[in-house]
Amino acid sequence: MKFIQADVLKQKPTDESKLGFGKIFTDYMFTMKYKVGQGWYDAQIEPHRPIAFDLATTVFHYAQGIFEGLKAFKNEKGEIRVFRPEENFKRMNRSAVRMCIPEIDEKLVLEGLFELLKIEKDWIPTSPGTALYIRPSIVATNVALGVHAGTEYLFFIILSPVGSYYAHGLAPTRLLVEDFYTRATVGGTGEAKCIANYAVSLRAGEEAAKKGFDQVLWLDANEKKYVEEVGSMNMFFVIDGEVITPMLTGSILPGITRKSCIELLKANGYKVSERKISIDEVIEAQAAGKLDEAFGTGTAAVISPVGMMEYKGRDYVVNNNEMGKITKWLYDTITGIQTGRLADTHNWVVKL
Repeated sequence: MKFIQADVLKQKPTDESKLGFGKIFTDYMFTMKYKVGQGWYDAQIEPHRPIAFDLATTVFHYAQGIFEGLKAFKNEKGEIRVFRPEENFKRMNRSAVRMCIPEIDEKLVLEGLFELLKIEKDWIPTSPGTALYIRPSIVATNVALGVHAGTEYLFFIILSPVGSYYAHGLAPTRLLVEDFYTRATVGGTGEAKCIANYAVSLRAGEEAAKKGFDQVLWLDANEKKYVEEVGSMNMFFVIDGEVITPMLTGSILPGITRKSCIELLKANGYKVSERKISIDEVIEAQAAGKLDEAFGTGTAAVISPVGMMEYKGRDYVVNNNEMGKITKWLYDTITGIQTGRLADTHNWVVKL
């Protein structure tokens, strides 16, 4: 694997309380290219820099692109810790198959990621709630118009030191239940982490933000009845002691934090159900005083409590707009495993 030295290194952030999310990028990135008949080639670590693309590049016109998101942490011992990275690259290959993108060698890109993290170890923040966000992506780069799969691709990994995903940190979020716009359909690309899914969600998200909401809670596209996910998170409800999350039907992203939460909950004796859950069931539970908690899960926010949902113009408060005990336990447990404060009994963390 080739390494290209940067001529000048950037100044690293000095105040980790002002990192924000996805605004600052490190000195280096990992890249490799693909060409039909040649396969993936030219894997290297090089300076993070702008790359020029022809305006007829395939990804600009047909959205043939996918990405992942994961995090690296550094504890007081100086250990670099990466949470379940193999799961991200397995999911990336599933997204690649759906989007007619050539699959990657998971072992090779993991090795490339680990080498990149070792080089950029001084960029990993250590303040509570911070991490080094990792963004692997693949985009079609051949120059041609015409609706067909690309013949050339660029794989890259860029790194960004980040703070909390939400400006308000762990304060409960406000969700707007979306009953007009749709995000994904069964048979579509909802279960793939592709760039088009996020473009489709922007209009509803912008309208929700103008009304003071943090995120949109999506319903199924067919009946607009069943809860699916939040724009950046999978969704969980605790109803009368039962932890319920929408089942994966093909229109919901199979989240790695979601998977980790289910495994933790089951291992600790909680009743967990993966099934269809209608927005009416959620509202009826709230009215009956049985909606104990609601929370979202995702790499960026980890665990985010939900304090209020609006549906058809009416507000529904969850747990007095406070973080619930299961939500807090999951947040403390997962972040504890990620940073090394708690034992990693599931062997989820890769140490560098």
